[in-house]
Amino acid sequence: RRMNAAACPALLLRKVRPLGAAAVDVLVQGDRIAAVGAGLPVPPGAAVEEGGGALLLPGLVEGHTHLDKTLWGLPWYVNEVGTRLVDRIDNERAFRHASGHDAAAQSLALARAFLANGTMRIRTHVDIDTQAGLKHLEGVLRTRDAMAPWQQIQTVAFPQSGLLARPGTAELLDAALAAGADVLGGLDPCAIDGDPVCSLDLLFGIAARHGKPLDIHLHEPGAMGAFSLGLILERTEALGLQGRVAISHGFCLGDLPPAECNALLARMAALGVVLVTSAPPSRSVPPLLACRAAGVTVLGGNDGIRDTWTPYGTPDMLERAMLIGLRYNLRRDDEIDIALDCVTRAAALGCGFADHGLLPGSRADLVLVDAQSVAHAVVARPRRRLVVAGGAIVARDGVLRPGLPGELPSSSPG
Repeated sequence: RRMNAAACPALLLRKVRPLGAAAVDVLVQGDRIAAVGAGLPVPPGAAVEEGGGALLLPGLVEGHTHLDKTLWGLPWYVNEVGTRLVDRIDNERAFRHASGHDAAAQSLALARAFLANGTMRIRTHVDIDTQAGLKHLEGVLRTRDAMAPWQQIQTVAFPQSGLLARPGTAELLDAALAAGADVLGGLDPCAIDGDPVCSLDLLFGIAARHGKPLDIHLHEPGAMGAFSLGLILERTEALGLQGRVAISHGFCLGDLPPAECNALLARMAALGVVLVTSAPPSRSVPPLLACRAAGVTVLGGNDGIRDTWTPYGTPDMLERAMLIGLRYNLRRDDEIDIALDCVTRAAALGCGFADHGLLPGSRADLVLVDAQSVAHAVVARPRRRLVVAGGAIVARDGVLRPGLPGELPSSSPG
């Protein structure tokens, strides 16, 4: 079922507009962009796709989701969960245990839907806890391997139920990294673990032993979150982890006075600590433009999609870019370009996905849409006319081609 990208015939896209620029041809050979220019010759045996002036986007990037949790394609889940974070954590763990929730099947269904919509790079957090052990990770690793010719999936070993509250979790995180998880996750060292110094020392120690980067969920508000963020930055510097740490959510940065927020942003920029946002409408959010002005890389993600936490979300990163634009009141075309950047260039940079883009030598992950400009594509979210992943055409008009892994149809409404 796998495709050898090197064996793919050459592909020439004629008259496409990279990010809205003048129309050019794009030649793909193997899994790479070989040339970009007007009037490129057709190599012998190459397939030719007429773009007709359509907008060409680089492959979309999902910087923060939870493939293992999703109920995508399953019957509607009636959400009656309490409002506290711990309510949602406990409910989800109990539901998944009682229902026999299949992380392999569900992560594959959502990964396929992402691919049909032009997302070829995904960072997914995967729950590791003392009840499920490594079960969910094993399922997502199967999806990662199945989709590897077309999608690059990073897995984050994530202690959703806390690190200190459930003895044995640290050992499971250690085992998860040894089993192939790419990144170590963390969660609210004050609000969930109750001992931020111990929690972060333990977390950073595990990451250092395995030489893995960190991605820490920080939901904590205001002064509490700022305190935790300060501790994270101290350890990042002390352990030489510059460029290896991400803060997901970072709601506290939206609560703080500008002077305090700017001081933290300056430290984050100096240490290469990136910020991941889903731009939720119900919480304070980090100031996107101030973050970028300070030199902090900001990337976007859906967070959960159709799970026991939330009924919302779709595997469409153009929609997430639109929601980022709405949340941050981005109205000018050049501002909406920033929203797309959060799910393309900045997301690839922040997650460490190499060779992303539309230049020769980049991996040939390409999305063709009928739109006049980047801003138009973000706002209108047109059906993906053509999706090329690793040099191979994998979808047309939002429908995956036959032969890719998984049995659920890509048109499933979730």
